[in-house]
Amino acid sequence: MGKVAFVFPGQGSQKVGMGQAIHEADEAARAVFAAADEALGESLSALCFEGPEEQLKLTANTQPAVVTTSIALYRALGEAPDVTAGHSLGEYSAHVAAGTIAFEDAVRLVRRRGQYMQEAVPVGEGAMAAVMKASRETVERVCAETEGVVEAVNYNSPQQIVIAGAAGPVAAASEALKGEGARAMPLPVSAPFHSSLMKPAEECLAPDLAAVSFSEPAFPVYVNVDAAPAASGEAAREALVRQVSRAVRWEETVRHMVEAGVTLFVEVGPGKVLSGLIRRIEKGAARVNVEGPDDLEAARAAIAEHRASG
Repeated sequence: MGKVAFVFPGQGSQKVGMGQAIHEADEAARAVFAAADEALGESLSALCFEGPEEQLKLTANTQPAVVTTSIALYRALGEAPDVTAGHSLGEYSAHVAAGTIAFEDAVRLVRRRGQYMQEAVPVGEGAMAAVMKASRETVERVCAETEGVVEAVNYNSPQQIVIAGAAGPVAAASEALKGEGARAMPLPVSAPFHSSLMKPAEECLAPDLAAVSFSEPAFPVYVNVDAAPAASGEAAREALVRQVSRAVRWEETVRHMVEAGVTLFVEVGPGKVLSGLIRRIEKGAARVNVEGPDDLEAARAAIAEHRASG
């Protein structure tokens, strides 16, 4: 029997209007948005549906907005995966799906996570860039040779590695990589996520995570920092702490899931970023997206077919 993995997107997938169609179409989804509004004491749903975009793009708003939209779609889908994972922020959505943490706790945690990340490095002092057409070894070597803080922080696919750090060193490393035949594209982000410059944010978030109840996951949740399932609820908590200032090992995560028998990846949430990465990592793996009510039946059919055919 083929295994089914649900994968949840992170920051960068947000857009004004996300979640509105599923909110209108599905009662379970409406309950998720209502719970988020109550947990935060403000109308996150209005921000998702109507914007303004400038407010939605602020990381302290983006993070709860993406998690809420993803979980609204997950609850509307009404299916459980065999395994799950999320990219960066999406790891919180994966844990909500697996019952490791309560949705309301996750929404409040990622609001604080966004605030701490932005406070760790003032806007303009940090940067991120996507590097294409360079090997892992080349990217890591150039980062090590560059003066100042610049590190590989997202191993997204064989063709894409994201670097982050202080703005000057990121620019210098990008130029050096271009000199070796790579492409490097600055990313429109407000902080150098997953770099060691995020250590202050990690230290702020740790006590907040410690105050929240973590349960044993109902199904395996592959965590970014280990590219492997969290062994327990406590291990899941600890991985979310480490995740803030350490690299996202997405390519390895996908490969390990395939090795464990996953044949279908269902991306649940706004955008199709993860499906594109998975196609580049494992061309043979089937992929389906759940972004709105029109996607639900096709996703359910694909899940049933994979479980039947194996």
